Parts: sequence; structure tokens; C-alpha cells
Amino acid sequence: MGMGGGTILILLLSIFLKLDQHVAQGVNLIFYIPTALTSVIVNLKNKNILWKEVYIVIAVGLIAAAISAQISSKMNVKMLRKLFGAFLIGIALYEIYSWYKMYIKQKNRHTNYN
Repeated sequence: MGMGGGTILILLLSIFLKLDQHVAQGVNLIFYIPTALTSVIVNLKNKNILWKEVYIVIAVGLIAAAISAQISSKMNVKMLRKLFGAFLIGIALYEIYSWYKMYIKQKNRHTNYN
């Protein structure tokens, strides 16, 4: 997990272009399609796809997308922004924790050799 281009795109669209949060997230999803298709094509060519997992991910993803779309379309824009902000803070904290954990392990590994 990490902050990618889609997150930055949503922030840019909502802050600088003053687009509604719903619209910004929708535009982000449209920009995601070519990237996802390219990734699928490359991974198909490299035989990196585990088909049993694909069907599970597709099924869960479609269900989650339908439920999320229904919930977010009825949600107040301010609340959606706050939840998105909380999500970004959660990802940032996770990334900081992961980096710190990796740094400590790496430091301990170097200390044990001395």
C-alpha cells in the first residue's frame, strides 16, 4: 500500500481545480483504466497471473465497488473529503511505520555483524 498518482490526481483536481470530491474521484477512476489494462497485458505476457486469485479479486472488487459507489453517491461532500483525508493519513502512518520497521531491522542487521 502506498500513495500513488491517483491520490495526487484527486488532491490536484479537488484543491486546485475546485472540482467536487465525487467528480475528482470519478475522474481518477477513468484515468486508472488505461494503467490497469496495460498492467494486465504485461502480466499476461509474462505469465505472472494466478488465475484462481484473479476470480476472487474480481468478484470481491465488483461487489466492493458497487457498495462503495452507492454509499459515496449518497454521502455529503464534506464527509467524503474528511473520510478521504483520514484514509490518506492512515496510509501515511502505515508507510512511516513500515519504513521505520525496515530501517530498524536494517540497522540491527548491520549492528549484529560488528
